[in-house]
Amino acid sequence: MNFEKKELSVVWLKRDLRLSDHEALNHALETKSPCLLLYVFEEILLNDFHYSPRHFDFIKQSIVDLNKQLAVLNTQVLCVKGSVIEVFETLLKRYSITLYSHQETGIGLTFSRDKAVKRWANAKGVVWHEFLQQGVFRRLPNRKKWIHLWSAHMNQPLFNFSPAEGQLLSLQLISDLEVQFEGMDLNTTQSKWFQPGGERNALRYLNSFYGGRYLNYQKHISKPDLARKSCSRLSPYIAWGNISMRQVLQRTEEEKEQGKTGRALTSFGSRLRWQAHFIQKFEMECRMEHESINKGYHALVKEKRQDYLLAWETGQTGIPMVDAAMRCLVATGYLNFRMRALVVSFVIHQLWQPWQAISCFLARQFLDFEPGIHFPQIQMQAGETGINTLRIYNPVKNGMEHDKEGKFVLQWLPELHKLPTRFLHTPWEITPMESTLYDFHLGKDYPAPIVDIEKTREKASRTLWNLQKNSLVKKESKRILNRHTLPNRN
Repeated sequence: MNFEKKELSVVWLKRDLRLSDHEALNHALETKSPCLLLYVFEEILLNDFHYSPRHFDFIKQSIVDLNKQLAVLNTQVLCVKGSVIEVFETLLKRYSITLYSHQETGIGLTFSRDKAVKRWANAKGVVWHEFLQQGVFRRLPNRKKWIHLWSAHMNQPLFNFSPAEGQLLSLQLISDLEVQFEGMDLNTTQSKWFQPGGERNALRYLNSFYGGRYLNYQKHISKPDLARKSCSRLSPYIAWGNISMRQVLQRTEEEKEQGKTGRALTSFGSRLRWQAHFIQKFEMECRMEHESINKGYHALVKEKRQDYLLAWETGQTGIPMVDAAMRCLVATGYLNFRMRALVVSFVIHQLWQPWQAISCFLARQFLDFEPGIHFPQIQMQAGETGINTLRIYNPVKNGMEHDKEGKFVLQWLPELHKLPTRFLHTPWEITPMESTLYDFHLGKDYPAPIVDIEKTREKASRTLWNLQKNSLVKKESKRILNRHTLPNRN
């Protein structure tokens, strides 16, 4: 028997796990057709080296939060596991579907997936509407118009979530659909260290930041312990779309208009724009995931040493500030910007390891893993862009400046608790007599440094400065500046 399939607007959730200011969802609801919110836990991502359980727990918590909000509307997100195209195929057997989603600036794997979905949709006659996310634009040849496009997008009114009664697919209909797919358990283990996912948690962090935490933003931004409270801590919520960049920017301007002035909010606002700038750079030159954006640095060959990498990953390099930061990152999924730069600088410059050897490991650790920030930032810290100032962070100097009393170091390296403060950042300076006095033995209680940081710093600096004189590096630097630099900027 032939019958006409019912229409269904499918909102394919990816890194946009929210209801407010959700352009794709808003346009789907404007059609007045029945609407389904869908999240697919894709096998290709579950098995990808950039992702880890902490990411999927955050996603699950975000979906649970959505479902709690949607319960009053007698609906929920359909969560399934598998191939997204196979999921769409199954839905297509029952409904005439139209797809709605945000564009994703992700890793090469997700871009290939999106292209495959586009081919499938074209072949099946399925219309797929994609909308901007984060103010990032596709197919821009350069940055001449970007800042104007971005500003216009960010100043648009927020999209309100206002479905018509009964417009969202009911719990009963979703339950009927669920039996056709492999389900996904949304239970997660509570952790005192990881920030919990969810739109309402994003708003809680946003409100507490403007409620007072922002006051020390500028003062504490470089402090590894104090930054945990004084920074906004919104990065995972922005990365996974629990809150839109537009919401954060507009709230920032509102707070300034209400009298909250000073360097803190100005500095915070500039970093929000900086975030979009880097994602746009990655969108325009996504090969940064695998190779240096400046082709002149492709000639730079480094020996990959597993012993160095393991010591760095586990916080056993013998350099306290590096080890404390790495242990903190692995345990909590968070480091402030300066410490992120420091640990990347250390492994690339002082341990002389290729940045490609660390990118996946770091992606798995950062709860706020955002490809458009991740790869450009690693290359910038690696000194392989040809347009940024070469920075080789001194972990001892940074430790003494930003953790003077050693509170952060002692929190993550309890094996140093026997030492007086003056040795916390340089335990290798302890004398044999002092070693006996404090009952602390370097190499036994805590590793001796695996490299001489002064010698390795000098080698890295010399090598990279010499490379900057290379004709191809110079040629590429000009190309990069022309393509990625904003107009009228020196």
